[in-house]
Amino acid sequence: MEEQQLILGIGTRLQHTQFGPGVIIGVKYATYLISFINHGTKEIDKTDNQLDEIIPENTTLEVETTSAVEKSLLKILRQWSDTTELVPLGDKWSNGMLLLQPADKTQKPKEVPIDIFFHKIVMLRDRLRVLEQQINAHKILSDEDKVNLQQYTHYVQCTV
Repeated sequence: MEEQQLILGIGTRLQHTQFGPGVIIGVKYATYLISFINHGTKEIDKTDNQLDEIIPENTTLEVETTSAVEKSLLKILRQWSDTTELVPLGDKWSNGMLLLQPADKTQKPKEVPIDIFFHKIVMLRDRLRVLEQQINAHKILSDEDKVNLQQYTHYVQCTV
Protein backbone atom coordinates (compact mmCIF):
# COMPACT_ATOMS: atom_id res chain seq x y z
CA MET A 1 0.00 0.00 0.00
CA GLU A 2 1.30 3.45 -0.99
CA GLU A 3 2.05 5.83 1.90
CA GLN A 4 0.23 9.18 1.75
CA GLN A 5 2.42 12.26 1.57
CA LEU A 6 2.01 14.72 4.44
CA ILE A 7 0.71 18.04 3.11
CA LEU A 8 2.39 21.10 4.60
CA GLY A 9 0.00 23.89 5.50
CA ILE A 10 -0.14 27.62 4.93
CA GLY A 11 2.45 29.35 7.06
CA THR A 12 5.08 26.61 6.79
CA ARG A 13 8.54 28.11 6.42
CA LEU A 14 10.74 26.47 3.79
CA GLN A 15 14.18 26.71 2.30
CA HIS A 16 14.55 26.14 -1.46
CA THR A 17 17.98 25.45 -2.94
CA GLN A 18 17.39 27.83 -5.89
CA PHE A 19 14.99 30.46 -4.47
CA GLY A 20 16.09 30.63 -0.82
CA PRO A 21 13.78 31.07 2.19
CA GLY A 22 10.02 31.25 1.73
CA VAL A 23 6.60 30.70 3.29
CA ILE A 24 3.71 28.63 1.94
CA ILE A 25 0.80 30.96 1.14
CA GLY A 26 -1.38 28.48 -0.78
CA VAL A 27 -1.87 24.74 -1.09
CA LYS A 28 -3.11 23.07 -4.29
CA TYR A 29 -3.46 19.42 -5.22
CA ALA A 30 0.07 18.91 -6.53
CA THR A 31 1.79 22.21 -5.76
CA TYR A 32 2.50 24.78 -3.07
CA LEU A 33 2.20 28.50 -3.69
CA ILE A 34 5.28 29.88 -1.94
CA SER A 35 6.27 33.48 -1.31
CA PHE A 36 10.05 33.69 -1.45
CA ILE A 37 11.81 36.63 0.19
CA ASN A 38 14.07 37.42 -2.77
CA HIS A 39 12.16 35.86 -5.68
CA GLY A 40 8.47 36.70 -5.15
CA THR A 41 5.68 34.15 -5.39
CA LYS A 42 6.34 30.83 -7.15
CA GLU A 43 4.27 27.68 -7.64
CA ILE A 44 6.46 24.72 -6.66
CA ASP A 45 5.68 21.00 -7.05
CA LYS A 46 5.15 19.27 -3.70
CA THR A 47 7.68 16.60 -4.66
CA ASP A 48 10.42 19.13 -5.52
CA ASN A 49 13.59 17.72 -3.90
CA GLN A 50 15.07 21.24 -3.58
CA LEU A 51 12.54 22.08 -0.83
CA ASP A 52 13.56 21.70 2.80
CA GLU A 53 11.00 22.19 5.55
CA ILE A 54 12.19 24.52 8.32
CA ILE A 55 9.18 25.20 10.56
CA PRO A 56 6.03 23.19 9.69
CA GLU A 57 2.58 24.74 10.23
CA ASN A 58 -0.92 23.26 9.82
CA THR A 59 0.30 19.91 8.47
CA THR A 60 -2.48 17.63 7.21
CA LEU A 61 -3.27 14.74 4.89
CA GLU A 62 -6.07 16.74 3.27
CA VAL A 63 -5.56 19.05 0.31
CA GLU A 64 -8.41 21.53 0.62
CA THR A 65 -9.95 23.10 3.69
CA THR A 66 -13.68 22.84 4.26
CA SER A 67 -14.09 26.57 3.64
CA ALA A 68 -12.43 26.27 0.21
CA VAL A 69 -14.70 23.35 -0.69
CA GLU A 70 -17.74 25.31 0.50
CA LYS A 71 -16.74 28.34 -1.56
CA SER A 72 -16.32 26.21 -4.68
CA LEU A 73 -19.67 24.50 -4.13
CA LEU A 74 -21.47 27.81 -3.54
CA LYS A 75 -19.96 29.25 -6.73
CA ILE A 76 -21.15 26.24 -8.75
CA LEU A 77 -24.62 26.35 -7.21
CA ARG A 78 -25.00 30.07 -7.90
CA GLN A 79 -23.83 29.67 -11.48
CA TRP A 80 -26.06 26.74 -12.43
CA SER A 81 -29.06 27.15 -10.15
CA ASP A 82 -32.31 28.67 -11.41
CA THR A 83 -33.36 29.71 -7.91
CA THR A 84 -32.69 33.13 -6.51
CA GLU A 85 -31.67 33.97 -2.99
CA LEU A 86 -33.95 36.40 -1.19
CA VAL A 87 -31.82 39.01 0.50
CA PRO A 88 -33.63 41.53 2.68
CA LEU A 89 -32.93 45.20 2.08
CA GLY A 90 -30.89 47.06 4.64
CA ASP A 91 -32.97 48.94 7.20
CA LYS A 92 -31.97 52.30 5.77
CA TRP A 93 -33.62 51.36 2.44
CA SER A 94 -36.86 49.86 3.82
CA ASN A 95 -39.89 51.75 2.49
CA GLY A 96 -37.53 54.05 0.59
CA MET A 97 -38.14 55.69 -2.77
CA LEU A 98 -35.82 56.12 -5.72
CA LEU A 99 -36.23 59.53 -7.31
CA LEU A 100 -35.37 59.78 -11.02
CA GLN A 101 -34.96 63.46 -11.84
CA PRO A 102 -34.82 64.35 -15.57
CA ALA A 103 -32.28 66.96 -16.64
CA ASP A 104 -35.17 68.87 -18.24
CA LYS A 105 -36.79 70.65 -15.28
CA THR A 106 -40.09 70.99 -17.15
CA GLN A 107 -40.61 67.23 -16.82
CA LYS A 108 -41.81 65.61 -13.62
CA PRO A 109 -39.49 63.36 -11.62
CA LYS A 110 -40.38 59.68 -11.37
CA GLU A 111 -40.59 57.97 -7.99
CA VAL A 112 -40.00 54.22 -7.79
CA PRO A 113 -40.19 52.20 -4.55
CA ILE A 114 -36.62 51.10 -3.89
CA ASP A 115 -37.55 47.47 -3.19
CA ILE A 116 -39.22 47.28 -6.65
CA PHE A 117 -36.07 48.78 -8.23
CA PHE A 118 -33.76 46.23 -6.59
CA HIS A 119 -36.15 43.40 -7.47
CA LYS A 120 -36.00 44.41 -11.15
CA ILE A 121 -32.19 44.36 -11.04
CA VAL A 122 -32.20 40.85 -9.53
CA MET A 123 -34.67 39.64 -12.15
CA LEU A 124 -32.48 41.11 -14.91
CA ARG A 125 -29.45 39.24 -13.57
CA ASP A 126 -31.47 36.00 -13.44
CA ARG A 127 -32.59 36.43 -17.04
CA LEU A 128 -29.01 37.08 -18.12
CA ARG A 129 -27.94 33.83 -16.44
CA VAL A 130 -30.68 31.94 -18.27
CA LEU A 131 -29.59 33.56 -21.54
CA GLU A 132 -26.01 32.47 -20.88
CA GLN A 133 -27.16 28.89 -20.21
CA GLN A 134 -29.11 28.92 -23.49
CA ILE A 135 -26.04 30.18 -25.34
CA ASN A 136 -23.92 27.38 -23.80
CA ALA A 137 -26.48 24.74 -24.78
CA HIS A 138 -27.07 26.04 -28.31
CA LYS A 139 -26.42 23.32 -30.89
CA ILE A 140 -25.67 25.46 -33.94
CA LEU A 141 -23.40 28.19 -32.53
CA SER A 142 -19.67 27.57 -32.75
CA ASP A 143 -17.53 27.75 -29.61
CA GLU A 144 -16.15 31.08 -30.83
CA ASP A 145 -19.68 32.48 -31.28
CA LYS A 146 -20.62 31.27 -27.79
CA VAL A 147 -17.58 32.95 -26.24
CA ASN A 148 -18.30 36.21 -28.09
CA LEU A 149 -21.93 36.24 -26.93
CA GLN A 150 -20.99 35.30 -23.36
CA GLN A 151 -18.66 38.29 -23.14
CA TYR A 152 -21.68 40.56 -23.47
CA THR A 153 -23.69 38.73 -20.79
CA HIS A 154 -20.71 38.76 -18.39
CA TYR A 155 -20.18 42.48 -18.98
CA VAL A 156 -23.83 43.28 -18.30
CA GLN A 157 -23.92 41.01 -15.21
CA CYS A 158 -20.86 42.74 -13.77
CA THR A 159 -22.30 46.20 -14.33
CA VAL A 160 -25.74 45.40 -12.91
